[in-house]
Amino acid sequence: MLGPVILAASRSDRMRRLVSAAPVTKQVVDRFIPGETVDEILPVIQGLTGNGLELTMDVVGEDITTPGQASAARDAYLELVRRLAPLELGTRAEMSVKLSMFGQALPGGHELALANVRPVVEAAAAIGTTVTLDAEDHTTLDSMFAIHEELRKDFPQTGCVIQAYLFRTEADARRLAADGSRVRLVKGAYKEPAEVAYQQKHEIDKAYVRVLRTLMEGEGYPMIGSHDPRLISIAQELARGAGRKIDEYEFQMLYGIRGDEHLRLAAEGHRMRVYTAYGTDWYGYFMRRLAEKPANLRFFLRSMVSKG
Repeated sequence: MLGPVILAASRSDRMRRLVSAAPVTKQVVDRFIPGETVDEILPVIQGLTGNGLELTMDVVGEDITTPGQASAARDAYLELVRRLAPLELGTRAEMSVKLSMFGQALPGGHELALANVRPVVEAAAAIGTTVTLDAEDHTTLDSMFAIHEELRKDFPQTGCVIQAYLFRTEADARRLAADGSRVRLVKGAYKEPAEVAYQQKHEIDKAYVRVLRTLMEGEGYPMIGSHDPRLISIAQELARGAGRKIDEYEFQMLYGIRGDEHLRLAAEGHRMRVYTAYGTDWYGYFMRRLAEKPANLRFFLRSMVSKG
């Protein structure tokens, strides 16, 4: 299986340099990351929302090494909020953040990440939108959930992400499926050991359905993060079975993947949110997109051959 190999490469400085130097890389990266600056991304936001889609915005960047970088990440999100304000999109354009980008892995990182993310959540609330805390590898999750709980005291609309491939997630879902919660369910995109996570696709898919059932039958707001047609169909069945109206859950997919499906679901009246990343530190995000789906990797390799 190539997925684990690619995920390992996402942490390799040597592979970062190699991939970044390939002439074709930027053309392929642009499929998943449509801009590096706020100025470049604003027309994308307006185009997607003009087509009836919603967005969650991610300023890419991970594995920071200094508090100054964490502060810069905070400021990048605050600038995004400032530029979103005149568009008056409300929750049609929310934000997703990785707490590692806010200093979570540094000494005193839990407190540092909370201090950096809080102003972003406050600013988002001031323009009528919200923030979702992305899940990262399993060693970070207790801190992420604690920060999520703390933020929800003042900003109950703050969302979080859970990953179906982790053994712990079914229990997390039962705890989180409460009134007012917003929970995005994804399969998982980090290299996790067999001691904590399912390794086989069929096991992960079964876990995804079990967790999704818990969320649909709960009192919160489920956000279905998947491009899998079968899981999308199952999600609709579970929603009907739980008596949910079409606006009481939403689908989320990545920018650059299954764009026609984004539009189809929106045309049917579903809330369809596009996870849209931008920024210069794109390598880790890009490599996880390649690892998630063989078709993404084939697309990249074909492009390298045809352009090389």
